[in-house]
Amino acid sequence: MTVVQEFLKSNEAYASTFQKGDLAMPPARKVAVLTCMDARIDPARALGLEEGDAHVIRNAGGRAADALRSLIISEQLLGTTHIVIVHHTDCGMLTFSNEQLRSKLRQDLNADAGNIDFLPFSDLEQSVRDDVNLLRNSSFIPKSIDISGFIYDVKSGKLLPVT
Repeated sequence: MTVVQEFLKSNEAYASTFQKGDLAMPPARKVAVLTCMDARIDPARALGLEEGDAHVIRNAGGRAADALRSLIISEQLLGTTHIVIVHHTDCGMLTFSNEQLRSKLRQDLNADAGNIDFLPFSDLEQSVRDDVNLLRNSSFIPKSIDISGFIYDVKSGKLLPVT
């Protein structure tokens, strides 16, 4: 059985008892969570979220610049008043530079990625601070939006505030 077939089988079981089709479009807890796409992070479990509670936006590194479009829509059109940024320990974004990945793409795919910033970082805490500051200083995010930053420890499951 392929992974897609497994997904479809699991979805059949899920849909057969699904009873949350009447949830409102805006998130009930008025929060957008931005985190990494890393498979070791389950934002719902780690943060105690249920369906309908929050917008969860995921990308490589949980980077704000990459998620700005979604955060604007979440805040401007769907009423979120809080943004929580969660980066994590042992992140793959700490393992390469833009030039290393661009070189790999040139070599492996003969593709020029010179115009893409892959948003890697070398300091985990500073990456959280940078993303919090990017949003706090963005003309697209009102000053009234509460923005917090954290590091999720993939070994312990703990959420550590970054100030």
